[in-house]
Order: sequence, then C-alpha cells, then structure tokens
Amino acid sequence: MDLVWLEDFLAIAEEGGFSRAAKRRHVTQPALSRRIRSLEEWLGTPLFERSTHTITLTPAGESFRPVAEDVLRRVSVGREEALEVARLKAETITFAATHALSQTFFPEWIRNSDSARADSAVQLVASNFAGCEKLLLDAHAHFLLAHHHPSLVTRLDMERFQRFELSNDLLIPITAPMTKPSRGARRGKAKPRYTLPGTADAPLPYLAYHPGSGVGRIVTSFLAVKEPSAFLVPSFAAPVMLLVDMAREGRGITWAAQSLVQADLDSGRLMHAGGTDWAIAITVSLFRPRARMTRAAENFWNIVRKGRAGGKSASPAPRAR
Repeated sequence: MDLVWLEDFLAIAEEGGFSRAAKRRHVTQPALSRRIRSLEEWLGTPLFERSTHTITLTPAGESFRPVAEDVLRRVSVGREEALEVARLKAETITFAATHALSQTFFPEWIRNSDSARADSAVQLVASNFAGCEKLLLDAHAHFLLAHHHPSLVTRLDMERFQRFELSNDLLIPITAPMTKPSRGARRGKAKPRYTLPGTADAPLPYLAYHPGSGVGRIVTSFLAVKEPSAFLVPSFAAPVMLLVDMAREGRGITWAAQSLVQADLDSGRLMHAGGTDWAIAITVSLFRPRARMTRAAENFWNIVRKGRAGGKSASPAPRAR
C-alpha cells in the first residue's frame, strides 16, 4: 500500500470528483483512477459510488476517510520528530488561526505566552475555519485557534483531538445607528438602523459569512432554532472584518464577537441590533491532536493548560475537552 494512494483518495473525497482531484494532484485522470483502483483492491472493497454523475463515498469510504487522515497525520508528525531528533529542523510551533482571532486575540496572547515557547519560533497561518481545520487534520499545524460553540459542526472529533478554552466572548448582532454620531451628541437618542427580528414584509439585510467560516456556522445553527425567527435576506458574504466595515456603513446587520467591536459600540459607530436573547455565548478555544506532537509543541500545550501562559478568560479556570 502506497501513501500516495491515501493522498489521492482524500483529494477526490474533498474535491468531489476525479477530474478536479487529478488537477490538484498534478496527474492525469486515468493515472489517478488506476491508483484508486489499486487502493480499493488492497482494501477489498469500493470506496466511491460511480453509478451516478456525482462521485460520492461508499459507506466503506466514509469509514476509511478518518483512518486515511489519521495515518497521513501520524506519518507527518513522525517525520517532524525524526527531523527534530536529527537536528535538521529548527524548533517551530505552528498555529492556524481564524482571520479575526489572528488579528485580535492572537498577538497579545502569544506575547503573554513567551515563557511557554522558550526558544521556539512561532509560525502563524491565518485562514477561515474550514482552512484551519484542514491544516490541523493534515498535520500542517500543531494548534488551531478558533471560536467555538457546542453547535459548531467540525471534523475535529474529540476522539482524535482535544480542545482547551482560553477565553469567553459573545457573538452579538450589530448595525449602524440611524444617523452617524456627532461630537457632543447624546447617544441615548440614537436608534439602530435595523432591529431584529424584522418582518416577513420587510426582512433585514443580512451581512453573512462565507460557508467556510466557523462563526458563520455558529450563527446559522443559532438562527435555525431561534424563536421568534429572524426575517433576514442575505445581501453580502465576506470575512468578518469586511462584514463589520459594511455594518458601520449601514449596509445591514451581522453578528460579530463583542471583543472585536466593543470600541465601536462605546463610540456609537455601531449599535446592538437586538436584545440579549440574540447574543450567542462562545469561547476562544485552542485545538490540538491527541497524537503526540513535537517536544516544543507538547511543552507549550502543557504550560498553557496549567495556566502559566497568557489567556483572557473571564470565567472559572479553563477546561480541556
């Protein structure tokens, strides 16, 4: 069995087709098909349903997918450890962080975590949640820093990964005031431009997140069961920083972490678009694989868990999940 077969298998599963996967893997489609046939012969069962126009995983394929991911991740970690022992690679701790946290939470937190890093270098990769999730699954990052909520759908199952809460926050609906605040104006008289829940006849313009956003997934899950329902019409989709800019301009409402927009709320540039029942309690969490990592990454994790590294938790002591 060739590890390349596993990489081919995962590429097809992620791309949803042989042609796109072949392009991504830089091979011809016939060559890719032959390698997948070899993997299926080795396993003794088909991995893909080929009877329809859409390529989907068989039940056996669905079962084998996390195994393939785990094997590749373990091999990658083993390679790192071998290089580390051979002193062929500098001590580097790699973090994947969502766009918002990479700009707001991470800089101060990592500065306060200097004692946990010792002499190790730090590498930060910023992406949306889906991108960060894949980096951790593929062992291209030691840690993932992201917002979390129990409703968040993720492939980071707790049998293979751990989660540690660093801080608490709220996702709150925000909008611009009816008129821009002026110096000396009394903020008590300002009214929000848009107020939840809206009506069926006049739905509110919703500044939504891209599908790969973790915050977007949390908000979508929250709205799916919220009573009374919100009447929203998506008008724009973008990363969080751009959505906040759009909200400041009065283009609609969006949900954002309170820590990110507190200064705007204090100055009156933004207002709450709904009461406390529209807020969503979330945590800033650090994810890691349960499999052993490099010495530097393990040392960092142990010190952070013992509370000797930077964090901004406003609740009782954080807990590992």
